[in-house]
Amino acid sequence: MSKMKTHSGLSKRLKRTASGKLKRPHAFAYHKAAAKTPKRKRHLRGTTLVSASDMKRIKALVSYIGR
Repeated sequence: MSKMKTHSGLSKRLKRTASGKLKRPHAFAYHKAAAKTPKRKRHLRGTTLVSASDMKRIKALVSYIGR
């Protein structure tokens, strides 16, 4: 059987943590930023973990990332 291909667009957006979880940037941070409050923009900075409900679907797309 051939190897699975990594989804190249998604692999550029994710990083794997030391414990094997996936980190992703926050959504809704930059588009129409003038309409968002400073507090909201501040909390959208940085990264967050991929939710457990999405992990199975996303792990199949980026199975070789960060190994």
